[in-house]
Amino acid sequence: MSTAWMWIGFNLLVLALLALDLGVLHRGGREIGVRESLLLSLGYVILALAFGAGLHHFLGPQAAAEYLTGYLIEKSLSVDNIFVFVLVFTHFAVPKDCRHRVLFWGILGALAMRAALIVAGAAVIAAFHWLIYVFGAFLVFTGVKMLITVGKEPDLARNPVNRFMRRHFRVTEGYEDRHFFVRRNGALHITPLFIVLALIEFTDVVFALDSIPAIFAITTDPFLVYTSNVFAILGLRALYFALEGVIHRFHYLKYGLSLVLVLVGAKMLLNAWFEAKVIPTEWALGATAAIIAGSMLVSLLKTRAGMEEEDRRQAARWWVPGSPAKKDGPTADDGETRNN
Repeated sequence: MSTAWMWIGFNLLVLALLALDLGVLHRGGREIGVRESLLLSLGYVILALAFGAGLHHFLGPQAAAEYLTGYLIEKSLSVDNIFVFVLVFTHFAVPKDCRHRVLFWGILGALAMRAALIVAGAAVIAAFHWLIYVFGAFLVFTGVKMLITVGKEPDLARNPVNRFMRRHFRVTEGYEDRHFFVRRNGALHITPLFIVLALIEFTDVVFALDSIPAIFAITTDPFLVYTSNVFAILGLRALYFALEGVIHRFHYLKYGLSLVLVLVGAKMLLNAWFEAKVIPTEWALGATAAIIAGSMLVSLLKTRAGMEEEDRRQAARWWVPGSPAKKDGPTADDGETRNN
């Protein structure tokens, strides 16, 4: 059973990691290379596993198994975000030296929003047990929906967040260094960089509605749900910069992520229906690892040298929440910018 000191200590650790990241490792928005990103990603994984070992010592093997399963599911589903980051940054032609700033504030916002959603989710499940069936059905539905959208290219120009921002705010024509807001003739304008940030935040909220119930399918302990979520999110920015140049080679991982959602949704429904662990946590952990590893292996085998252009076209096809599938031919421009 978690204690108040465990919550306080963990959040102090998170604040220290964020301060280290912003104040030391990336001071001044310094661009990070692939090697440094890989080392940072590895460091976050080692830290997450060490935390799991600590849980095993203090809370027992069952808590550790539930945490590690939740972490693996969250870490796997966070690759969703990386596919979306690549699509959004490419569509809006975001300069490379601005991407770290967007991802830092985007992930900081994601941590706050997910903490609120986890607290709310734990409360409603405790009060209304039947919501477990709703969450389980929603996970299965979302997994199937993602499978259907694997081959469709999203039309970000018609994304509702993008259109709303351009219709209701003054927007500068281009980027203003790394600023989200600027003043022109005494009037406050937002920059395209702020639209990108808003789109990424909105996407994470939608993805959180999938990933958080997925962890509740493993455990209803708020501390385990929260810590596994946070550790998966903390390393997301470094993982993006590590995979940015090769993400197109993992097209088939999208199928694996979709199947993981269907799996955990089915686990949630079956265990709730029979009021017992019909599918044990250890089975879910093994199945998730096998699906993710298998889809990555298939991706690497299917994407070979000489097929770069086709691989990149495949990578551009994925689900961006709110974005309709792109249609053939010209589309209406969303640039209805308010200039008054």
